[in-house]
Amino acid sequence: MTDTEHGAARTAAAFHAVYGAEPAGTWAAPGRVNLIGEHTDYNDGFVMPLALPHTTIAAAAPRTDGVLRLHSAGAPGGPVTLRTDDLAPPARGADWAAYPAGVVWAMRAAGLPIGGADLHYSSTVPLGAGLSSSAALEIATALALDDLYGLGLPRAELARLAQRAENAYVGVPCGIMDQTAAACCTAGHALFLDTRDLSHRHVPFDLAAEGLRLLVVDTRVRHQLGDGAYAERRAGCERGARALGVRALRDVPYAHLPAALDVLASDPVVRGLVRHIVTENHRVERTVAHLDAGRPRAIGPLLTAGHASLRDDFKVSCPELDLAVDTANAAGALGARMTGGGFGGSALVLVEAAAADTVTDALHAAFTAAGHTPPRIFPAVPGPGAHRLRP
Repeated sequence: MTDTEHGAARTAAAFHAVYGAEPAGTWAAPGRVNLIGEHTDYNDGFVMPLALPHTTIAAAAPRTDGVLRLHSAGAPGGPVTLRTDDLAPPARGADWAAYPAGVVWAMRAAGLPIGGADLHYSSTVPLGAGLSSSAALEIATALALDDLYGLGLPRAELARLAQRAENAYVGVPCGIMDQTAAACCTAGHALFLDTRDLSHRHVPFDLAAEGLRLLVVDTRVRHQLGDGAYAERRAGCERGARALGVRALRDVPYAHLPAALDVLASDPVVRGLVRHIVTENHRVERTVAHLDAGRPRAIGPLLTAGHASLRDDFKVSCPELDLAVDTANAAGALGARMTGGGFGGSALVLVEAAAADTVTDALHAAFTAAGHTPPRIFPAVPGPGAHRLRP
């Protein structure tokens, strides 16, 4: 029995302890790391996430009385009890329960025949690490409801509904990458995703076969700049697109970047945002080309260049992330960058498998010397997207 299957059994047993009945089933949705393509998703651009083996598991059963009960192993107290007819944005007090409640609201607002439900959650996705625990929670909920009510929705539609829940109900202006990764990734692959139309391709990503390893370095810090600063950058990108006369920054060709930057010369903040988005889309395309050609080591410099762009142009890094990237590269990594929205969370490090312990030791030593909490470091092995675990 796998760790996820053990987790499903424990989650089902906890559902029974909370609600006094057996669940109709259990469903899992993964956290993710984004190999490359940061902040491009809300600019209709390209991203390349992969699913982690860390999951959020939902045990669920339908109800016929319009009551929604939500309970989490990671939150104190009893179930949060709501009525589906009363759900309306914006959420009052955006605690953890707002995310699954928002999914129910979004599905019902789309005209889907969603009634009440009892749900219990457990999760191994680290919170605040930039690994998208919120999307895992949303997609586990959406897939459970899809099955419970026999809807048969495409995975891309589940992702759109979950994004709407986070945007409109919770009030976080995220793009659609995280939800699509949780819904659509496959084991052993990275997901090359066009966020404009959600067309995607699964790109083989078996680093172990190449003698490589991708490390996640969870810095364990989250600076309280996130949501407001995220919204500011999204608004800045939209200003840049308007100034350049395009629907979204994805429509600025890489070859035309110098001319676009000349147009924005009087607005250095927006100029930096535009430069990052256009060059980051180009880095995603180059990464895909290298992987398709069997050159995974060649993506290392692209990761490092992406971090410099996020640090200097988009300004969403922080000292701990910069320390992780600089230390890893100095210790012999092939490349490294922050992943996720920024201001804390995690970095990715591409390293020869034989050098993984050396790089890990250097990271622990550097964080200790700087007075930081030691990072949590683990390998990123591409896992499956959301799926049902038990009948």
